[in-house]
Amino acid sequence: METADFEMLRNVIENFSIEGTVLSAEPYGSGHINDTYLVVEEQPKGRRRYILQRMNTGIFQNTEELMENITGITRHLVEKIKKRGGDPMRETLHVIPTREGRSYYRDGDGSCYRMYNFIEDAASFDAVKNPKDFYESAVAFGNFQSLLADYPAGTLHETIPDFHNTGKRFQTFLRAVQEDVQGRAVNAQPEIAFVRSHEADMTVLTDMLERGELPLRVTHNDTKLNNIMLDNETGKAICVIDLDTVMPGLSVYDFGDSIRFGANTAAEDEEDVSRVSLDLNLYELYVRGYIEGCKGSLTENELRMLPMGAKIMTLECGMRFLTDYLQGDVYFKVHKKDHNLIRCRTQFSLVADMERKWEEMEAIVKKYADQ
Repeated sequence: METADFEMLRNVIENFSIEGTVLSAEPYGSGHINDTYLVVEEQPKGRRRYILQRMNTGIFQNTEELMENITGITRHLVEKIKKRGGDPMRETLHVIPTREGRSYYRDGDGSCYRMYNFIEDAASFDAVKNPKDFYESAVAFGNFQSLLADYPAGTLHETIPDFHNTGKRFQTFLRAVQEDVQGRAVNAQPEIAFVRSHEADMTVLTDMLERGELPLRVTHNDTKLNNIMLDNETGKAICVIDLDTVMPGLSVYDFGDSIRFGANTAAEDEEDVSRVSLDLNLYELYVRGYIEGCKGSLTENELRMLPMGAKIMTLECGMRFLTDYLQGDVYFKVHKKDHNLIRCRTQFSLVADMERKWEEMEAIVKKYADQ
């Protein structure tokens, strides 16, 4: 790191309530949203490490509300973990306050920074190395749901409004088809027809929420493996990280997005859709781990709708890719011709395979829900 960059970061770090001499601050991790640094300090009792992040205020425009969500959630988690006899210093993130007692620091340029404890002797992975990792992530996200089951989800701010409002995303899709600003609709007629044929699915979950048939929950909304810290020695999941998208929502959203991402036999942009399918073994592994982690906190309707969560999250993701393709690739980064069209085809192929395996998906959930 250049000396000027290090000096700038050191000036930022000195605004947080930590004592010691800053030895280094280096870029860290593989995240694409925030700028993340590993900070090493020399303190009287030895060296300590922290995570410093410059938050992306373009995506998360209300820093105050974002940090209110995170501080509220992490304080609740600390108390719950203590009551369970766990180690809160390793099992949840801790927001390090500024010297003025705030949850983040805003510099003279308007950049916003926050600092967390560094979780030692643990690591996160971008891809599933073995099925056990996928199972551990299921247990961790289920445990996250269990620990926050009594948190007043309605008090959380929506950091990204209507993030999983599939009905509204469907309306946005219809406008994109009608406007066809890039003249691309002609290339995507089968995909457009696929979305239209699933119109009845779009509001199933939100309608159940409105009728009180599904409870409003604290949801993570980015339930990928790389947002889980796994203990280096045991391989067990110990902590859920990246809490920026924590919002009020439905438990089946988090479950469904994990299945969409982790139980697909192909890459998200696989061009040969014959390689796309739902791996029922991985699906069952995740169902078992998630239900186990939830520790009985899910309602009967939530358990019953887990397969629908997987289907709707996959359908919604594909619809978002298709909408972006029609609008000119303005949201998702693309790296080749028709990239978003390819991505949507992969998602829709996975939806179709789920529908073929629907009875098996439901039977697997019932098997573990009844235990």
